Amino acid sequence: MSLNEESLKEMVKAGVHVGHRKSRRHPKMMGFIFGIRGNTEIIDVTKTAVALDEASAFLEEQVAAGKMIMFVCTRPSLAEMTKETAEKAGMPYVTVRWIGGMLTNFGVIGKRLEGLRELMRQEASGELAEKYTKAERIRFQRRIAKFKAELGGVENMTRIPDILVIPSLRANKLAAREAKLKGIPAVAIVDTDTDPSQVTHPIPANDDAMPSVALILGKLGEAIARGKAKNEQATKSKAQMPNEAESPNTQAEGK
Repeated sequence: MSLNEESLKEMVKAGVHVGHRKSRRHPKMMGFIFGIRGNTEIIDVTKTAVALDEASAFLEEQVAAGKMIMFVCTRPSLAEMTKETAEKAGMPYVTVRWIGGMLTNFGVIGKRLEGLRELMRQEASGELAEKYTKAERIRFQRRIAKFKAELGGVENMTRIPDILVIPSLRANKLAAREAKLKGIPAVAIVDTDTDPSQVTHPIPANDDAMPSVALILGKLGEAIARGKAKNEQATKSKAQMPNEAESPNTQAEGK
């Protein structure tokens, strides 16, 4: 998002600039605060725009290189828009509950995902109906429902993600902590009451107002879409390139 007047007005209209009470300020957010109105701290939207541009460029570049992003937001009010953004981007997401070890102990989580995929395959193919009684099938269906409730957004994930996008860092500190332990970059919306040093790409903004989060998620989603388009074009161009055996030089040597 450029620093033109129109884009800054758009952020102010969405409430991006509204922070928390001064008493709740995290010391490391001081550099992002423009001033105080009443008892509410005001985030400097010019710094939000710069951080958003940097994060967008980073995501576009990484997705163009084929990297995988996981969206994480277990905050109920923001879960649906996070899920929609992730699904539109074709990326995994966690919006119900962060399971400890999702990143730091993926070997165990991966086995649970394998079990979920196998149960879903058997249910879809009719194997459960053929092999088990009605009571047993009901137990399996409940198990599938439980798995999908917890892991549905990551059911096809076979490795840890390359990057995390966290629409509310304050509500998802555990995910950010695991990402940091694994050396995984994270893009996150950081309000005035949260430590921005927990992630590699903090975006100072109001994470309580849905329009604020929707605006930022929308811009990040657009960057990911551009990255995917570049990746697809690069893949297509590579596939169309003649291989060495069919190159003109090789053909000439064969004559």
